[in-house]
Amino acid sequence: MVAAVWGTSPGWHSRTTFVLALAAATIGMGSLWRFSWLMGTNGGGAFMLTYVASLLLLSVPIMVAEIVIGSHGRAGPPLALRRVADRNLISRRWMALGVLASVSGLLLAACLVVVAGWALAYIPLMLGNTFSDASAPMVADAFTALLADPSRQLLWQTLFVAVLLIVSAQGVRRGLGIFVWLAVPLLITLLAVLVRFNLDNGNLVLAREFLFSVKAVDFTREAVLAAVSHALLTFGLGLGVGMAYGAYTPRRIPVLRSILAVAIFNIAIALLAGLAVYPLILANNLVPNGGPGLLFISAPYAFGNIPHGEGFGVAFFLLTVITALAAGLALLEPAIGTLRQALRGQRWAAVLVCAGVVWLLAAAITSSLAGEGWFGNHNLLLVFDELATEILIPLVCLLTVLLVGWRLHPAVLREQLSRESDAMFSLWRGLLRYIAPLAIVALVLARLL
Repeated sequence: MVAAVWGTSPGWHSRTTFVLALAAATIGMGSLWRFSWLMGTNGGGAFMLTYVASLLLLSVPIMVAEIVIGSHGRAGPPLALRRVADRNLISRRWMALGVLASVSGLLLAACLVVVAGWALAYIPLMLGNTFSDASAPMVADAFTALLADPSRQLLWQTLFVAVLLIVSAQGVRRGLGIFVWLAVPLLITLLAVLVRFNLDNGNLVLAREFLFSVKAVDFTREAVLAAVSHALLTFGLGLGVGMAYGAYTPRRIPVLRSILAVAIFNIAIALLAGLAVYPLILANNLVPNGGPGLLFISAPYAFGNIPHGEGFGVAFFLLTVITALAAGLALLEPAIGTLRQALRGQRWAAVLVCAGVVWLLAAAITSSLAGEGWFGNHNLLLVFDELATEILIPLVCLLTVLLVGWRLHPAVLREQLSRESDAMFSLWRGLLRYIAPLAIVALVLARLL
């Protein structure tokens, strides 16, 4: 039976719901499109092997640590950390870690809202045959026109934030829980349809060479850094997601095995996503790239120049929006928990405030992209993304590792991981204490150098 958490919010209905919610969130953090591009441009199989090793040796232990904090504290990140600190007789200043994680989540949520707004705007464009037989410059011009039209972007961003608000305000069981049970099967179905379409109309040979080639020379410094960085980002580490979702976990679930299931699901979906996009793009002699160039130029051009491709293009952007919703809900949750604790308010009030903040941040990003407002030539999308991924996420991850690995009593940790064997518990704690901090510090130093 699920134990009640702080306030009036019940927890996840089951372990499966918890795994699905976390898995859907990790997919929305970049597994859908960014993983395949990084894999293709960083040595294919070499990147894949490094990424899998990073997930198992680094991301999984840190995510388990975040879940342990949340499941022990049964509250939003700051309050959960305070309860953990009190029980372990350490300073309550560790509460600042929860605030940092919540702020990081809001920054990335704002970036996500902007990209999701673009995806929503592209659905009617695909339906209206805007990209049918269009040249690459015409498709690029359509994206440029969208960036230059803040009011149009704000319309779609507002719609996306409104959906986030409505779902999140319903709570964990009636909102997030029901959403993931509907979203994950739909996500898998759309992905399967797109993979089949790409296999029938794309160039599988080129896609296989791009994604899965394995050469010793490909194990470069850049490839390793890209794999480790993406392993942290795609798992939502340092953003408070594990702490927030861990607060709703049923008692005595096998946490470590659940997170391993999330990792396996994440890898499988990421590989399928590559097969859902790149065979068609490579068949059209397009340069495989990532970011907005892939989502809003290469993909629309490829779908628009294939018979009946427009309908599959709609499925592609619908898939993008669904995964963005899952990630957005996860990124908002730490801030919602933090605000409920600070204001002692109802969930809907905290959701309204957090959604409003994210909407304002997204509007600022949109204004900066259009060259308007007080931002000059600054691209706030890149500024927020780099602030979160280059500074806040590594800092929060390192502090989490030091707290759970070195300051919390082993008996407290063992209580939260009671379903794991002694060998698995010792292996997890060893990775958390010795491998994780060294890897994070090495990652930061490598970026600085």
